[in-house]
Amino acid sequence: MSSRPSLIINRLDAERLQRLIDNADDKDWTVAEALEKELLRSEVVDPEQVPEDVVSMNSRIRFTDLVRKRQLTRTLVYPHALASTEDAISILAPIGAALLGLRVGDTIDWPLPDGSVSQLHIDAILWQPEQHKQFHR
Repeated sequence: MSSRPSLIINRLDAERLQRLIDNADDKDWTVAEALEKELLRSEVVDPEQVPEDVVSMNSRIRFTDLVRKRQLTRTLVYPHALASTEDAISILAPIGAALLGLRVGDTIDWPLPDGSVSQLHIDAILWQPEQHKQFHR
């Protein structure tokens, strides 16, 4: 696997995600553990300091799965918001965990549960809470 791009994560997201990780059940543990490693290597900043080109929680993102040659648009959400958000992807889904903290233009190789590796490229952020001053959503 190639080296991973640097990550920037909103402090409030990091705190909420750590609670989610701490309470993960057996079916989510593998992704939760990978997410925790990503949190540990990230730069954690106050919500007001998140650049507009960074994927944060509740961001709507256009990205390309380079392995499968598919462009997707998804909103990165906490598991409880999956049912109420159109085109949502959970942070506890392998692809969801891979997206957090990346910047537009970044590419990341991410292991999948079946042993394969996905390669994801961030094409655009279509909506980001911090950009719209929604710092405590």
